[in-house]
Amino acid sequence: MIVRKNKPSAKSLLVLFIMVLAFFFVTYNLVFMIKHHKGGSWVADELGFLDPLIRNIPGKVMVLANSNSKFHVAVTATDAAYSQWQCRIMYYWYKKVKDMPGSDMGKFTRIVHSGRPDQLMDEIPTFVVDPLPAGLDRGYVVMNRPWAFVQWLEKADIEEEYILMAEPDHIFVNPLPNLTNGNQPAGYPFFYIKPVKHGKIIRKFYPKANGPITDIDPIGNSPVIIQKSLLEEIAPTWVNISLQMKDDPETDETFGWVLEMYAYAVASALHGVRHILHDNFMLQVCLSVNGVLHLYLRK
Repeated sequence: MIVRKNKPSAKSLLVLFIMVLAFFFVTYNLVFMIKHHKGGSWVADELGFLDPLIRNIPGKVMVLANSNSKFHVAVTATDAAYSQWQCRIMYYWYKKVKDMPGSDMGKFTRIVHSGRPDQLMDEIPTFVVDPLPAGLDRGYVVMNRPWAFVQWLEKADIEEEYILMAEPDHIFVNPLPNLTNGNQPAGYPFFYIKPVKHGKIIRKFYPKANGPITDIDPIGNSPVIIQKSLLEEIAPTWVNISLQMKDDPETDETFGWVLEMYAYAVASALHGVRHILHDNFMLQVCLSVNGVLHLYLRK
């Protein structure tokens, strides 16, 4: 007798994935509630997988964040169905944690760079801006992000002094405080953003006269909490550096999908801006070959 093994259906795989993700959230929240109940704090030697240290680039003085100012949560997005559902999920979790103790989270804006309103206008606070002129993004839709921030900062009425630049695939699992230190913004260090490794390319956009390459933080624009006035200065440079990098074949091929992240890092350095780096600002959870879920951990 021949026994055939049934291949798992797409539906069963989806159920399994949801169960695994649910288990992760339940475990994480259980640990958090236990620590909170005990009055403890996140410490690396107790939980192992978290590093709560606030640090800066080597060679710089470590700085502790100390600010109670509210920050505006700004998310750039397209009007595609995939992006819309990501924004729905993110906005849901934003509302869940916004008013919890320890939160400095202010208002929320989805900045849509499609140039036209969509069906989420009444569901999520949304500000519509124009995309780059046709063909200028060379098929790399993320190039619209810095241009979207330039337009939003110029045209929107933003009450908060600080801004959190976020993305649709981010989820808040904890209330987030303002991690900046006055006019020094806060960011998350990405292991794959390595300016020094690509020194030859970086020097095309960051001349030696501006300083050592180590002055460029290993970050992208998101997540970053930054003073609104400072972002207004950096954003136009961020647009120009992004376009210049995309127009350079060597840079485009080397940086690929993180090109715009490098552009923000370089633009910030050109303005003499350094970020306080928070290792537990965010956790990256790989969901698939092409997908990453970003969870805000800081409490």
